[in-house]
Amino acid sequence: MKRTAPRAAESVAYRIVPADPRGHLFEVELTVSEPAPDGQRLALPAWIPGSYMIREFARHVVRLQARDARGALRIDKLDKHTWQAAPARGTLVVSYTVYAWDLSVRAAHLDETHGFFNATSVCLRVLGQEARACTVDLEPPPPAVARDWKVATTLPEAGARRGGFGRYRAADYDALADHPVEMGRFVSVAFDAGGATHEVVVTGRSDVDLERLARDLEPVCAAQAALFEPHTKRAPFDRFLFLTTAVGDGYGGLEHRDSTALLCGRNDLPWPGMAESSEGYRTFLGLASHEYFHAWHVKRIKPAAFVPYDFDREAYTRQLWIFEGFTSYYDDLMLVRAGVISTGDYLKAVAKTVSTVQRGLGRGVQSVAESSFDAWVKYYRQDENSPNTVVSYYTKGSLVAMAIDLAVRAKTAGRASLDDAMRLLWARYGRDFYAAGGGAGTAQRGLPEGAFPALLREATGVTLDAPLARWVDGTADLPLAKLLAPFGVSLSFAAADKAPTLGVRTASRGADLAIATAYTGGAAHRAGLSAGDLLVACDGLRVDEKSLKALLARRRAGDTVAVHAFRRDELMRFEVVLDAPAAADATLTASAADNTLRRGWLGAASPARAPFRSAARARPRTARAAAA
Repeated sequence: MKRTAPRAAESVAYRIVPADPRGHLFEVELTVSEPAPDGQRLALPAWIPGSYMIREFARHVVRLQARDARGALRIDKLDKHTWQAAPARGTLVVSYTVYAWDLSVRAAHLDETHGFFNATSVCLRVLGQEARACTVDLEPPPPAVARDWKVATTLPEAGARRGGFGRYRAADYDALADHPVEMGRFVSVAFDAGGATHEVVVTGRSDVDLERLARDLEPVCAAQAALFEPHTKRAPFDRFLFLTTAVGDGYGGLEHRDSTALLCGRNDLPWPGMAESSEGYRTFLGLASHEYFHAWHVKRIKPAAFVPYDFDREAYTRQLWIFEGFTSYYDDLMLVRAGVISTGDYLKAVAKTVSTVQRGLGRGVQSVAESSFDAWVKYYRQDENSPNTVVSYYTKGSLVAMAIDLAVRAKTAGRASLDDAMRLLWARYGRDFYAAGGGAGTAQRGLPEGAFPALLREATGVTLDAPLARWVDGTADLPLAKLLAPFGVSLSFAAADKAPTLGVRTASRGADLAIATAYTGGAAHRAGLSAGDLLVACDGLRVDEKSLKALLARRRAGDTVAVHAFRRDELMRFEVVLDAPAAADATLTASAADNTLRRGWLGAASPARAPFRSAARARPRTARAAAA
């Protein structure tokens, strides 16, 4: 591979080339000028922060080889993602190929239309030198593929022209992992908010109205900056990128310290002439708001278990309900506070979340603290029984956040709120997290396990220790109707359908109708039907999704129906006593009368206030914390 520029002074340098877009192959060259004398170890992360599942990115590495000044050098694989090179004479150079065909926000993707990667998928860590600064040379694809590709990343330029190929720099490996790269043909729009330049980059075919997108995102970004810094209203970065890939059908986001990678359906983006905001567009705005909020909350305010990240193994914490749940609460809340969606749309969105949580039987089995801890093996690796046993720390966590906010506002007549706790979290754990460049020498710390109740009390003067124990460590339903009442909002439930139910979730598999989940205690479960069974007939009539629904509409709860189903290759018959539908569709209704508490909750972010003094004796604070 021909180099386009001499190496920088940093002892770790990467060269990344989209060498074969048609074969989805990145070629990577890693140069280590000061390798370990006894042989340098190298490793690729097993996971990417923000997505709590071991993904084994090293399985996509092919044709790895090493050399030094003498020529080829032996390099052995020690485990699933770790290699060790023989002692090198002088500089160590490792060349390898990465297969990039994962169209998601988590990994790497390359074809003739674009290239995208997170460094956790393509950049080997130089073990023992992760704290050192490094350079990244980004090279263009072969001219036969494209001559007009551009680059979008917030990696600091070190010779490259912004938006172009060339040399970039990262303060350390953690910083490198936190700056995804998009390359290809894309459209973009920029706007200013919170004292920072923001840019939305859209890759993929679409007729997106960029001006509308910028116009709607600007007040949301400004509102979030003002929430955490009500006096300066400044964001903690100078530049932020929304790296958006538009596809036919897709949804996802991953946060980074000054950018986010988003995946969305192209029809969810605004188009020229769109009058009313579509539900899909509101969903996209909520996604962008969610990932942007993470720039403060999880990228700077972190659980102690994430400081520093251990890229080799799981990082367990019982606090994802705080970091993902609170973010899921604030994402749509910031949209209504910024005036981008109406109060009615916001209450509909909350009602949808309540319905989702209420339908899941797992809410009575698993607490949000347990869900947080088991994210690695349960939430991110769901199976047919998960709806019976797993609760989402995103959705129920957002309702816990709302319950905390409503309780604090009601108890203080609107003088305090969850906003105050977020600002205290920011001042104590987040504002200076990347001070002095965020290198290894920076005093970084995260929120200790179990510390939130005391922090909430300190920030608001309200003690919610007992309710929090029930809401977070218990499995009882949240008292949302009672908490919403002082805000002039009523919560009611109704059955989504009057027809009786089999107590299953179904999925079409070609021409077959399969049971995806048999709900615990439901009609199918009691009769002996199981997940994976293929429904053939009901009361002697062949069924598909439509005909089964029509048949059930003619029955009543308590009726017995004969169900024939294949389990493996065996035809089986079941007598099923139908259940009444569960009342799981929630509706939130705001009263017509003016309500001061509701205005304070859904209006602009509540102003900063002097925190109540905790009755407990204050602990000594470090100089860094005091300065915050």
